[in-house]
Amino acid sequence: MLVYCAGKHLVLKVQKRPGKEGESLLPADDKSQGGQGSSSKVKASDIINVFTVASGHMYERLQKIMILSVIKNTKSRVKFWIIKNYMSPHHKRIIPAMAQHYGFDYEFVTYKWPHWLHKQTDKQRIIWAYKILFLDVLFPLDVPRMIFVDSDQVIRTDLAELYRMDLKGAPTAYTPFCDNNKEMDPYR
Repeated sequence: MLVYCAGKHLVLKVQKRPGKEGESLLPADDKSQGGQGSSSKVKASDIINVFTVASGHMYERLQKIMILSVIKNTKSRVKFWIIKNYMSPHHKRIIPAMAQHYGFDYEFVTYKWPHWLHKQTDKQRIIWAYKILFLDVLFPLDVPRMIFVDSDQVIRTDLAELYRMDLKGAPTAYTPFCDNNKEMDPYR
């Protein structure tokens, strides 16, 4: 578990153009890229946010199974954040239908590779970068916490316990799957 993460603190001073004083600095939510499976109003703090990505038809099929396993075992409302960049057109149509049928929220997120960062050509490296490097820009600032679930995972318990776990101030947490953890030997 990463315990301390600090860097430079910058103070950003913004001045609005004349005539634009009443407008928000942040863009309004674009509902065309996200949706709700039902129209019930739920407080944002009661929603379990799950981030996932599927690259290819096989992982899209597995992602549907993963989504259903999360919905089946999690009592709280769930919102899936799915990277849109590598979704097939068919999968982009299926997710809204599933959300409507099973009653979960979803949002498609995307991020353009920064021009100042060395361009990657390998698709898997780009996907890994999205999963690790760009987390701070993929999601709105008001999302308090996110759980990443691989598309090929099956969830067998309520994610709320993991979602509400006290990280003791750490910005990230991950499962201990390293060489110095003897408890994991049978799973290698």
